[in-house]
Amino acid sequence: MSRHRPDTLEHSPLGRESAYPERYDARLLYPIPRAANRAPLGIEEGKLPFIGEDEWHAFEVSWLNARGKPLVAVARFRLPAESPNLIESKSWKLYLNGFNQTRFESLEQVIALLERDLAQAAGAPVTVELFGVDDEALAACRLPGECLDELDVEIDDYTPSAEYLRVGEEIVEETLYSHLLKSNCPVTGQPDWGSVLIRYRGPKLEREGLLRYLIGYRQHQDFHEHCVEHIFTDLMARARPERLLVLARYVRRGGLDISPWRATPGECPPESLRLARQ
Repeated sequence: MSRHRPDTLEHSPLGRESAYPERYDARLLYPIPRAANRAPLGIEEGKLPFIGEDEWHAFEVSWLNARGKPLVAVARFRLPAESPNLIESKSWKLYLNGFNQTRFESLEQVIALLERDLAQAAGAPVTVELFGVDDEALAACRLPGECLDELDVEIDDYTPSAEYLRVGEEIVEETLYSHLLKSNCPVTGQPDWGSVLIRYRGPKLEREGLLRYLIGYRQHQDFHEHCVEHIFTDLMARARPERLLVLARYVRRGGLDISPWRATPGECPPESLRLARQ
């Protein structure tokens, strides 16, 4: 098998007992093609209806300097939504663990190696930033906009249904969010908890229906990135907003968190946010 050839999930490290490496090995990264999950949403490769990124934070990053002294950092990675592959999270963690007992001459060498390996796996350029653990850029903040979570709604359906998405005639520009997002890993079934933000201009979304729709992902099995794309495509089809941004901030699991966002072309990307649960 070639170094970064996408393969089936049956051959991935996900859901398997794994020995954690002590030396650097780029072959541990496991890419997964996005196309198979996008096809059911009517999304064609090369004709994406959105722009966006997958932003990852890694909180368990360490390596040795030239004298063997350990250094630690928090890493921020950004993969473009147009990359043909996402990278399976457990393989990413195993790959990063390979840095723990590997010596590097400089911080710049670590960043260059990460950018090279991750770009080869993703099939597109990946940006890497390393922060000290006390860096103010990592401070937790709150989502902007209006929270939907206090709405008193009755729920008996925990699968996503676009039928709940309804709009009125009034044209508005607003930002809404919920901390009640939950989906499940498509292989292990482990829960993935998160918060989701929706910023749009268009016919006003009926709030109770929107919250029911978002809670509908509670038993849905899919990767974080595809859940966000599912929400984006459903909102575009049902509400037809002029502008739309969908951003999810998933809770850290295994030392990694992921925050995908998708938006209509021309929409400004959100500032980097970290929530208390991350």
